[in-house]
Amino acid sequence: MQTETIAIHAGNLTHSTTGDVTPPISLSTTFFRDENGGYPGGHMYSRVSNPNRSALEKVMADLEKGTDACAFSSGNTAGMTVFQALPPGSHIIAPDDMYWGFKKQLQSIFEGILTIDFIDLTQPDLIEEHIKSNTAMIWVETPSNPLLKITDLTVVSAIAKKHKLTLACDSTFASPCFQNPILLGADIVMHSSTKYIGGHSDVLGGILVTAVQDELWSRIRNIQQIGGAVPSPFDCFLLLRSIKTLPYRMKGHAENAMALAKYLSVHPKIEAVYYPGLPSHAQHEIATKQMSGFAGMLSILVKGDARKVVNQVRLFAQATSLGGVESLIEHRASVEGPDTKTPQNLIRISVGLEHIDDIIADIEQALG
Repeated sequence: MQTETIAIHAGNLTHSTTGDVTPPISLSTTFFRDENGGYPGGHMYSRVSNPNRSALEKVMADLEKGTDACAFSSGNTAGMTVFQALPPGSHIIAPDDMYWGFKKQLQSIFEGILTIDFIDLTQPDLIEEHIKSNTAMIWVETPSNPLLKITDLTVVSAIAKKHKLTLACDSTFASPCFQNPILLGADIVMHSSTKYIGGHSDVLGGILVTAVQDELWSRIRNIQQIGGAVPSPFDCFLLLRSIKTLPYRMKGHAENAMALAKYLSVHPKIEAVYYPGLPSHAQHEIATKQMSGFAGMLSILVKGDARKVVNQVRLFAQATSLGGVESLIEHRASVEGPDTKTPQNLIRISVGLEHIDDIIADIEQALG
């Protein structure tokens, strides 16, 4: 089945006695056992599994072309579970332009437990130079946050396989509609489902999808079920509802973002536009090769005071996060804090689904 069809049907696992077309919310925390001690409904306790969560994991595994998925209560928890599943003392190679929440995790929570090298993953030769005897994983983020760097997954996958390393990819900015890292050689794909998958800025969540159910995946599943940082049945219901429209929402986000990027690329008050769909983007050819669309995120460098620009928008919401139907704008450096490496004149934009003329008009008046 094609992506649009998978998104609508793959999560419809529940067949209730009342014949619901849309799977109902299953709020029960515990489930009946039979006379032999088994669980005829397939679930024993909601921390371990739940009908809504199983449906969410099924549709996400299908969308990402994987064999299994684990849902979590946030994107940060999903990523942290991968790091937690690695043996203590492991070395990770990670991108220099990495989502600040994960970078903060690695530098604080896993300090003394894991060692990390943050390098420019758009330069594959650097990866080989940083592989050590205890290297266990290459963590890729493509497109990256906030500079929209594109890492060549096929090239990095070949390096990972050569050295028997796990390749994990944060594909949040792309969504499963525009990029399938597993088909390009990744072992694990991560999404903050709060973003495009949820799509309405009203639910928190994270997803991991695996290519193969190996020993590492067993540890990840064990941490999910025993640690218990799982989404509620209602959160899963909301995500399943949103996934049904995900392919069509992503088409709208990408169309609007491309139009805005083109407009800003020739604007006299803009120093640079970071959007992989533009031919001027440093990794445009790689993006074209491994993505079927360029999604709705872009960053710009303004000439002048970026804080002044974000304070003058009217239609855009000045707020963090991304992927909702509404357009969001933020001065990224002030979100990341005093140790940020993000340029002070950088503005990150999550292009929503409003009419493109209104989006451009609001940016124009804010820049003016």
